[in-house]
Amino acid sequence: MDYASKRQKPAYNVINNRNLRFMDYPLFFVVIILLAMGLVSLFSASAIWAGSKGLDTLFFTKKQALFMLTGFGLMAAAMRLDLERVRPYIKPAFLVTAALLLLTLFMPKVAGARRWIPLGFMKLQTSEFAKIIVILYLADYFDRNMSRLKENWRELLKPLVATLVVLALIAAGPDLGTPALIFGVALFMAGAAGVPLKFVLAPLLAAIPVIIVQFILFPYRIARLKAVLSPWNDTSGKGYQLVQGMLAVGSGGWFGKGLGASKLKLMYIPEPHTDFIFPVVAEELGLVGGLFITGLFTALLLKGARIARNAPSIFTSLTALGLTLLISLQAFYNIGMSIGILPTKGIPLPFFSYGGSSIWSAMIMVGIILNVSAHRSGKQW
Repeated sequence: MDYASKRQKPAYNVINNRNLRFMDYPLFFVVIILLAMGLVSLFSASAIWAGSKGLDTLFFTKKQALFMLTGFGLMAAAMRLDLERVRPYIKPAFLVTAALLLLTLFMPKVAGARRWIPLGFMKLQTSEFAKIIVILYLADYFDRNMSRLKENWRELLKPLVATLVVLALIAAGPDLGTPALIFGVALFMAGAAGVPLKFVLAPLLAAIPVIIVQFILFPYRIARLKAVLSPWNDTSGKGYQLVQGMLAVGSGGWFGKGLGASKLKLMYIPEPHTDFIFPVVAEELGLVGGLFITGLFTALLLKGARIARNAPSIFTSLTALGLTLLISLQAFYNIGMSIGILPTKGIPLPFFSYGGSSIWSAMIMVGIILNVSAHRSGKQW
């Protein structure tokens, strides 16, 4: 859908309804519910693991609560930004982001990967913030060059190369899940900006050889794919974590075993409070609880899409759309990964998985989306 084709681009600062009382409060409350459920779920999933490491059972919960509180500050700041005045700083921020991603590759390995910059009180995952910068960069570029993009495919080369450089730096971590997520969202944004379908599909076709090379260079990726297709053939190897997650989800039944009653978190999988937190939640809250969480993320997707549709400018429309897709598609992928319908990747569940970088980036994205909603045009869906 072309979110921009039916709307002229007004000057951002002349929109009359700039007061935040016009922001989308239903979306805000959806996020609050997700955060509350996420914190309770994280306590349930992390308490035993923390105790096994000689830590206070509330160790991870306290840190996550602190991340959430500071995240509210970041969200509030993002809500008050004048996004048009931010635009001149997007390209410098893009270059700084690329430099930080490069620096990350020289950091000590954590669990066999270089994805974090140690800061003492936390490990900063640079790719989480790179997602936001890439979306802002693409929204700004598509807005400024929309007419030329529709006529000349060469105009796509600059944003494509710039984006691929960032994605390659993230993938070198190694981390293939985050680049795939960003790449998919970028294609959605290009289509929404009115880029002809043949130009949108060309990068997708070009990515196929890259994926094949990844499978050749890193055989464990093939093993992961096989584990998704037939996890029961290797229940003690590559399929172990997935099988445990599926057993936990299935054993939860309709209404779950009750909060705190999950067996999966009893050292059956490592760090159950991170990427594989959803099976713990589904075991305790059952199918009904899992569907409720999925419904909340679906509501976030629909509300964010509506905000993008009613945004006052092409730039803000594409920004809101891209950030909404980042949060919701990441959530859907994590849930699909946890129940065995998608390959396992190190992608956290937004608002639930432990991690300061994940919480902060998600809160910033929500703040920007709410910012756009408060400056919406008079048109409604």
